[in-house]
Amino acid sequence: MDVLKKRILYFFVFLGVFSAAFSLGAEMEVPEEEAQIFLDEFNKLLTALQTGNFGFEIFMHNTEIALAMFIPGFGIGWGIFSAFSTGFAFAALATTAPFLAQIPPLALIFATPFGIMELAAYSIAMSRSFLLILGLFKKMPIRQQIKPLLIEIGIVVGLLLAGGIIEAYMIETFSESNGPLRIN
Repeated sequence: MDVLKKRILYFFVFLGVFSAAFSLGAEMEVPEEEAQIFLDEFNKLLTALQTGNFGFEIFMHNTEIALAMFIPGFGIGWGIFSAFSTGFAFAALATTAPFLAQIPPLALIFATPFGIMELAAYSIAMSRSFLLILGLFKKMPIRQQIKPLLIEIGIVVGLLLAGGIIEAYMIETFSESNGPLRIN
């Protein structure tokens, strides 16, 4: 199998891993009291993000998460933890907002442009983490891995920048038509 086909295969493997971890987190039972604490913190974070350039703040938050996913080995665990945590956040939201329980959790990722962009970015980063580990085990010179790594970091940053702008636009548009975004 040539290098490009392997790269695409690993991308889709980690797309599945991220989706599975997210789904597992979304299936967790969250007690009402714990869900309310989470929502209070979530709303504080959302308010803090909205005080500046909202799209840029979303981009920076997601980029901090994604860049750690490039770390060889650690990035895979970090990506799984991030996916599970995001799924758990959905479960907490669904506990206090029952209408969300009617929405399949993966639909939030696969049905929004920014969700697809973030999923692609995280899958690229996690799969590169895996490829870096493979390269270390195969004793590949690090120079051979630098160019693809830098290209993929650029792609991830671009995806997350566009995704952050789109997500902020959609949240702000929703907020304008439905009042301030608060989830209770």
